[in-house]
Amino acid sequence: MSWLRALMLLALVTWIGGIIFFSFVLAPTVFTVLPTTKLAGDVVSVSLSRLHWMGLVSGLVFLLSSIIIQTSGQKQTGSRASGGNRSLLATHALVLVMLALTWISHSVITPKIRDLRIEMASAQGISTEHRSQFDHLHAWSTRAEGSVFFCGLVVVVLTARRFD
Repeated sequence: MSWLRALMLLALVTWIGGIIFFSFVLAPTVFTVLPTTKLAGDVVSVSLSRLHWMGLVSGLVFLLSSIIIQTSGQKQTGSRASGGNRSLLATHALVLVMLALTWISHSVITPKIRDLRIEMASAQGISTEHRSQFDHLHAWSTRAEGSVFFCGLVVVVLTARRFD
């Protein structure tokens, strides 16, 4: 079962590490290095979509691995209830929240931003209405990613405590 625990931890590290890299390295760098904000936005848009898919797959791998580990542990000990079950339920609930936020960001917020960027590109300049809509959607996207990140940090702590 140690390989399954390693897979579970790799999934969590991939998801949280991806968010850290995207937020603190990739996004700020492309807006500094690339010659136009449109190019930087194109890179961020594609990267964010891939980050979301990484998160969705990682979250499912984490949950499945965790459930298999827990189920096999219960069979070995013959126990169903323990103090660790609340921690495990909290961990699974947080991962489900992370998955839901990632899915909402990927399937609702990001497409609206993409459509708005296309609309702004075809317009004769960016209107204050466009800018306001973009800022609003960007704020929701940032909140979603930040919430996934902070929930993920709690999952890291709960998971570390689980294997003490």
